[in-house]
Amino acid sequence: MVIKVFLATSSGSTAIKKKQQDVVGFLEALKVDYTQLDIACNEENRKWMRQNVPEEKKPSNGIPLPPQIFNEESYCGDYETFFDAKEDNSVYAFLGLAPPPGSKEALQADEEEHIMENGTHIEETTEEGTQDESIVPEVDRNGDVHGDQEDTEEGEGLEEEMEPEGNETTEGGEDEEPEDTGHAEEDEEQEEEDLRSEVIVHWPSSLSAAPKKTSHLVWV
Repeated sequence: MVIKVFLATSSGSTAIKKKQQDVVGFLEALKVDYTQLDIACNEENRKWMRQNVPEEKKPSNGIPLPPQIFNEESYCGDYETFFDAKEDNSVYAFLGLAPPPGSKEALQADEEEHIMENGTHIEETTEEGTQDESIVPEVDRNGDVHGDQEDTEEGEGLEEEMEPEGNETTEGGEDEEPEDTGHAEEDEEQEEEDLRSEVIVHWPSSLSAAPKKTSHLVWV
């Protein structure tokens, strides 16, 4: 592939001459093969350059100014785009050429490729890690279920221990009957009546009525 640089050797513009010299000098420093095509002395070159510069790259008046750079028939750019590529160490990419081994651009391309490969590997690892982590919640959920069952069993055991003693059963399986306190009270009252009946009360016959029986007064 041949790099074509369209120049105006007889241009009266100092700015254009300086830009042309900058492009040519940098290409020579990189030892890039190129061909200079003069548009000032060759009408064919001028027509070809104007026809092959893309419309969006042409200035407002529609007449592109030199220097204009091509790779065979493919348009590379003008001086401004060439200068930006030089600042970014991407002149070979700008020209559509492979950078020579050991050049800054080649090293930079290797680093970018290495970063891309590592980034892709990291993304794949992250996806696998995310997939593995999706299994963990299932294990955790199972663990929670077992934990709830254990808590339920412990709670039931505590309820059984806290049951009242009144519900305890005898060895025969029958509930113990509470003591009948009513019969005891009746027995006590009967004993008091018996004691009263044993007391003999003597009352004079002159009195019309005898006093009631009492447990603490005795008349003789």
